[in-house]
Amino acid sequence: MKLDFTIDRLKRMALFARVVELGSMSAAARELDMTPSAVSQQLRQLEAETGVALLHRSTRKLSTTEIGQRYYEDCAAMLHAARAAEHHLGDLREEPRGELRIAVPVGFAQHLAPALAPLLRAHPALALRVFADDRQIDLIGERIDLAIRVGRLLDSNLVARRMAEWRHLLVASPEYAREHGLPRTPEELAEHPMLILSVINQPEYVELFREGEPARKVRVSGRIVANNSRVVGQMMLQGLGIVRLPEPDAMPLVDDGRAVLVLPQWRMPPLGVFAVTAQREPQPAKVRLAIAALQAYLLR
Repeated sequence: MKLDFTIDRLKRMALFARVVELGSMSAAARELDMTPSAVSQQLRQLEAETGVALLHRSTRKLSTTEIGQRYYEDCAAMLHAARAAEHHLGDLREEPRGELRIAVPVGFAQHLAPALAPLLRAHPALALRVFADDRQIDLIGERIDLAIRVGRLLDSNLVARRMAEWRHLLVASPEYAREHGLPRTPEELAEHPMLILSVINQPEYVELFREGEPARKVRVSGRIVANNSRVVGQMMLQGLGIVRLPEPDAMPLVDDGRAVLVLPQWRMPPLGVFAVTAQREPQPAKVRLAIAALQAYLLR
């Protein structure tokens, strides 16, 4: 819809409302850091644009015409709405409220509850909608406030903040270890079926390091490939191969005896855990506080 007035016209409407509220042009001029003649000129232009007289002017008194009074009420409502918008924006900036839309890899979703529960309890006006998906969701198209991504970032147009680093561990089920044995060197890893988490069709490599030795980069393969970390984790528990998992997901399985470490004397490069947004600062309070809560949880 084409508007028949300009931003300058809106400013003159707001100025008119303040003149009426303050009772004089000089008072409005002082408040707005203008000269009385500039205020008078703006009001005369507004009257020319509207085609009606809005004010009765005298040396001692200023009052609205009948039409001017009705116009003032609408202008005052506009000014009130603008102030309310500013106040509401300040609330959103300082107080977390509304819906926080967050996208996370499936394997990371289990960490959201302990990380964000204190924030949600402290702020009842804050709602949460979670998109758990191992594919990289379009933040702008899906109106995502915050995405958690692990590993290499593909989209340089997004704003990423590194929150933590996760070690990755190789694990297998005790049943697999008893039936097939475990590799003793990185090169032997190529002889075992890997359960591969992949969202793109490309060769899979495992890079391993040990102090005092050169890095080993081993190409691995397997007949089970999934784009969901829970799937490959469950396949590992069924004894179908070796899987690479983040340490926070792998160690609970090792501690309760459902998995064993593979090549524990070797380590893999850590993967960064990033908070990703589509825009730079300033972020609304719900996003800033969610990032802080997640980082505090990850760094415990």
